[in-house]
Amino acid sequence: MHRWMFAGIALVTAINGAAAEEKRSLGAHEHGHGTFNFAVEGKEVLMELEVPGADIVGFEHAAESAADKAAVASAFAILEKPLELFILPTAAGCTVSDTEVTLAGEDDHDTHAHEKDEAHDDHKEEASHAHDDHKEEASEAHDDHKEEASHAHADHEDEASETHAEFHAVYALTCTAPAAITEVRFGYFATFPRAEELDVNVVTARGQRRFEATPEDAVVNLEGML
Repeated sequence: MHRWMFAGIALVTAINGAAAEEKRSLGAHEHGHGTFNFAVEGKEVLMELEVPGADIVGFEHAAESAADKAAVASAFAILEKPLELFILPTAAGCTVSDTEVTLAGEDDHDTHAHEKDEAHDDHKEEASHAHDDHKEEASEAHDDHKEEASHAHADHEDEASETHAEFHAVYALTCTAPAAITEVRFGYFATFPRAEELDVNVVTARGQRRFEATPEDAVVNLEGML
C-alpha cells in the first residue's frame, strides 16, 4: 500500500474524529448506514468505505454455508472494482493503483473458540481420571459435561446473534486531471440495494466538507473543492 494512503487515512480520521466518537456513543453499527471518506492530495485520491456486513451480503454471522461463502466472495469481487461503485468524471483520468478490502467482526470469536477448546480438553482429562477410579463418577461427569456443553452452545448462539461484521475497503487512485473531479456518483446503492445512506467526508487542499448520499440522492457535488 502506498505510503501516502496512510497519511490520507490519518488526515480523514483526525478531521472526523469528533464525529466518529459521537457516532460510537449513539451506536456505531447501524444497518443501512455506512461511511465513505474521499481525500485528494495532488494527483492521488484516497477512497475509504466502511459499512455493515448486512448492507453488502444481507447477514453478519460467519459465512459457513456454501451460499454464504459464495455471497461473501461475490461481494469482495465487486468491492475490488471501486470505479464501478464510486463513479468519477471521465475527464479526471482516474485509474486504480491499489485496493484493500477486508471483512471483520467486532466480536473476538478466536478467543471464544480457544476458551471452548481448553474447556473441552480439561473435561477429557477429568473424565479419564474419573473412569480409572469410578465408572459411576465418569458417567456423572459426562452428564455434567453434556449440560455444560448445552449451556455453552446456547451462549455461543447468543454471542453469534450479536456479531457485527463490517466491510472495510481502502482504494488508492491516480488521476491525471484531479481538478475535473466535480462530482462522485454512487453506483454503490444500485449494486447494494440494502444500503440506505452513506456519510460522505471529503478532504482536499481547499478544506473539508460533509455530505450525505442516499439512493434517492446518489450524487455528491464537489465543484469548488478541487
